[in-house]
Amino acid sequence: MINVQIYRYNPGQDGAPYMQSLSLPEEFRNRMVLDALEYFRERDPTLAYRRSCREGVCGSDGMNINGKNWLACIKPVQEALGASDKLVIRPLPGMPVIRDLVVDQTLFFEQYKRVKPWLIIRDAPPAIERRQSPEKRAQLDGLYECVLCGCCTSQCPSWWWNPEKYLGPAALLQSLRFLLDSRDQGREERLSDLEDPFSLFRCRSIGNCSWVCPKGLNPMGAIGRIRRELMSEST
Repeated sequence: MINVQIYRYNPGQDGAPYMQSLSLPEEFRNRMVLDALEYFRERDPTLAYRRSCREGVCGSDGMNINGKNWLACIKPVQEALGASDKLVIRPLPGMPVIRDLVVDQTLFFEQYKRVKPWLIIRDAPPAIERRQSPEKRAQLDGLYECVLCGCCTSQCPSWWWNPEKYLGPAALLQSLRFLLDSRDQGREERLSDLEDPFSLFRCRSIGNCSWVCPKGLNPMGAIGRIRRELMSEST
């Protein structure tokens, strides 16, 4: 049997959070962490966590597994264990816990909204569509694939220290996605919104964001690119 510890907390009943020790059959080593959680939930319906697509697309089941943020649905148990003999599952760090593994992501999505994640268009609508060449479309690769799971932002110390002011890696990755979109006409406005001391420049290039991204994206690199874009505008 595999030794598993799961963070449990029900604010309406529990005086304080605690770790629940459970045993997982060996057959789950080659299955996903989400399968293990489903196994436990069948036996204890009070266990709370988010999940939806099971394919690493919706981003709903981000959580901290053996000290690193992952999407539970695409993380094999054996890979998560590594050299450890214990599987420890906690909620995403740096976010208020609603219950068990479910965190409050209100602030996370407010920061995402602040970067205006939509095309800013001032011209009249075209007759058919806003066309984009394959070469210009390729500039968005590595940016548009973000599923907003929150894994990168919640493992960022700079965001822990200044969550109200620092936008965090997920929001900034999306900011670059629209800065580089050839169809967008809000470049000056977008860059101006990031020129204060906190929104962008609180990043300390620690690299946790790129380390944990389950889609293999590079938020830290995107933040560096935005800084260079700001410098090019000021020269």
